[in-house]
Amino acid sequence: QVQVVESGGGLVQAGGSLRLSCAASARTFRIYPMAWFRQSPGKERELVAHIKWSGDSPSYADSVKGRFIISRDNAKNTMYLQMNSLKPEDTAVYYCAADSYSRVSSVAADYHYWGQGTQVTVSS
Repeated sequence: QVQVVESGGGLVQAGGSLRLSCAASARTFRIYPMAWFRQSPGKERELVAHIKWSGDSPSYADSVKGRFIISRDNAKNTMYLQMNSLKPEDTAVYYCAADSYSRVSSVAADYHYWGQGTQVTVSS
């Protein structure tokens, strides 16, 4: 049984902040949360950020650079996304992407395990 669970979404006003968490677990093998994606109505799922197992080389979409911070706690097998200075265009369902390989990719199809998503809505 595999579980990938996001939390922390909600409704905030523009300029506000939210902190998303993703905890990943499996009964018989390890999976690792590696990336955040988001999807808004009428758009394809897009990469928000990813981070290596070591915590090095965080990478961000241009649209969120300087505002979002991705991090991880390997002891808890948990990944975080601190979102600051939120804008209405950040409104989307945010998904945690995990895999049994501790590697990163910008391509959604490369990840084998996904959470159900957490809704982030930013009002103007």
